[in-house]
Amino acid sequence: MNRINQKLQEDKKLLSIYFTAGYPNINDTATIIQNLEKNGVDMIEIGLPFSDPLADGPTIQASSTQALKNGMTTDVLFNQLKDIRKTVNIPLIIMGYFNPMLQYGVEAFCQKCQEIGIDGLIIPDLPVDVYHEDYKATFDKYSLINVFLITPQTSDERIRYIDSISNGFIYMVSSASTTGAQSGFGDEQTSYFERIANMNLKNPQIIGFGISNNDTFTQATKYAKGAIIGSAFVKHVTNNGVGTIDGFINKIYFK
Repeated sequence: MNRINQKLQEDKKLLSIYFTAGYPNINDTATIIQNLEKNGVDMIEIGLPFSDPLADGPTIQASSTQALKNGMTTDVLFNQLKDIRKTVNIPLIIMGYFNPMLQYGVEAFCQKCQEIGIDGLIIPDLPVDVYHEDYKATFDKYSLINVFLITPQTSDERIRYIDSISNGFIYMVSSASTTGAQSGFGDEQTSYFERIANMNLKNPQIIGFGISNNDTFTQATKYAKGAIIGSAFVKHVTNNGVGTIDGFINKIYFK
């Protein structure tokens, strides 16, 4: 069974952390992953930096720009992760844009992911229909879960279609804006969370965008299986360094 599915069966609310590969320094990738698992994180999204990250807010955009300057590429990332399964057991997901994967070759990319122990992909700019028609068979061949995003503007019909072709979790974007930390969720977001929860989808939902502290994590996981923290973690690493991950995770998860 895919590690993502195993994790989703656990009787707990899940914390997933996003970080940008090759940031703050080019060789920080494996260290961050190992430290996150050691401090109790349930899943990790490894951001493959791209020059035009449409869905990302300024914090993650800046980290992507720096990672590219540091020399991060698809090949470098795969090389950094080639032995990661010797030390890390939790699910690992690569989050990136479709262009670098297309350049690498979609099948070659998926095959490499399977070889090094990647469990899934999140590709915000790959249309669901295109994936379903052209790439689902390849993802299935290499036992990769493709995670789709929904927003408050996604129609119920579209959500049910996404649910029908998904086999992991659905990434529930908390708002229509780009990524970034916020202080809390308003009535509009809460009613959206409730609406999706009441649809009784077959795939669990994990909420991302705007989760930055224990309060927003608790709010989000009232309605979903888990929550994803990205910008707040990247900001923490920027300001405090890779050696302070334990303090950040403790404040979010074990307050």
